[in-house]
Amino acid sequence: MSGAGRPAVVSLNGSRGAADGPAVPLSPEDLAESAVRAVAAGADEVLVHPRTPCGRESLSPRVVGPVLEVLRGAGVGVPLAVPASIAAEPDPAQRLARVRAWTVLPDRAVVHFAEPGAAELARALLERGVAVDAVVALGGPGGPKALERLRSWLVRERGVGRAGVRVVAEVAAGPAADEQTTGPALPAGLRGLPPQALLLFGRDGASWPALRLAGRCGTAARTGVGDVLRLPDGRPARSNAELVAAARELLPRAGDTP
Repeated sequence: MSGAGRPAVVSLNGSRGAADGPAVPLSPEDLAESAVRAVAAGADEVLVHPRTPCGRESLSPRVVGPVLEVLRGAGVGVPLAVPASIAAEPDPAQRLARVRAWTVLPDRAVVHFAEPGAAELARALLERGVAVDAVVALGGPGGPKALERLRSWLVRERGVGRAGVRVVAEVAAGPAADEQTTGPALPAGLRGLPPQALLLFGRDGASWPALRLAGRCGTAARTGVGDVLRLPDGRPARSNAELVAAARELLPRAGDTP
């Protein structure tokens, strides 16, 4: 799905639920089947939001561990990521405690730098050997502060390995995501960051323009029903695999130049 060094992530479920349609996998078994098919379609990494049986996002070891084990047991051999965010645990101290109590570790964890305690959480994850996807939004009232917070942390924490941190930029709908008005250069807000791996993504109406931008800039990209429910032509997506296959047509192949 991506060129060499430019991995593509499938977001299996995100904040979606049963009301969002049949394409959203709900049970651990459905998540595993969806992940297997998405990887077969070309996804290089899998992002999953672990949930309790009643559907609430959770960072509890008793929720995160079994979901990861089901996916790995189903033969999902690519890196697995989970979000460590306010949606799963509102209290920053409890987020840290949950992460430190994990008995089954993901390969990566998503940390939103607009949320309180993000830097401490990212450091705790790295200390446990979990790579960090550091998320900032391009656009919106909280975007500049989160971006500056991330920039300062990357400069200050010179001990964090560059391979262990990836900057994940959420591109908002509008001109920043519009392929007709965005050139091949990275969005201005990302210029001048310390050299880190970079992933671009958008949600719903911004998803496909952000993916095309990622293809032109040569960064990693993300798709999946966690981000978007429709294909580029507007038809409802039937599965994560169908979204990955559509994205594969828009991203550079291995050996291509961005």
